[in-house]
Amino acid sequence: MSYIVALTGGIGSGKSTVAESFARHGVSIVDADIIARQVVAPGEPALKQLHQRFGHEIILADGSLNRPALRERIFSYPPDKEWVNHLLHPIIHARTQQLFAQADTPYVLWVVPLLIENGLQTRVNRVLVVDIEPQIQLSRTMLRDGISRQQAENIIAAQVTREKRLACADDIIDNSGDPKSIEPRVALLHRRYLEFAASVNRQDIAKHD
Repeated sequence: MSYIVALTGGIGSGKSTVAESFARHGVSIVDADIIARQVVAPGEPALKQLHQRFGHEIILADGSLNRPALRERIFSYPPDKEWVNHLLHPIIHARTQQLFAQADTPYVLWVVPLLIENGLQTRVNRVLVVDIEPQIQLSRTMLRDGISRQQAENIIAAQVTREKRLACADDIIDNSGDPKSIEPRVALLHRRYLEFAASVNRQDIAKHD
């Protein structure tokens, strides 16, 4: 298996922007959000189970999942959130492991918004946190998702605190300022991760000699 760097950060922090920068360096990207969308696509067993549990209100006219409706439901009623997590997490985990196995680059960037919340940081070689000032995070989330301040605050409150996320970080990218500052930071980290991955690979080879 490749060396795994987990990329995480709160909602609206700019994880996708950072991941895209790594992708331009040829890094394999495994995105938990993309996988989460794929497992509830029309025709997937998980979507049928969600439909049975929550009814027609979470299904759009084209048969796809009404994400805002489901999100509002699970954030307002914790038992529903627990049920959805219990359904989806094993499916997402299986697909994630499959993509890790298929990766052919020295290291994989695993984009996981809820890395700390789900206790997944122990499964990776390194944790990269995209950090952002709270007020900037709030305004960007409202603008990007077209939601109210209260909705944005509820989502942020449901995630792990900024302090706890930073405490788990091996590396940090501050995305509160000019987006142009991200590229040189990613380039530096990319070189470092290549070195780390090569070192781990050499150790693995030595163990089997």
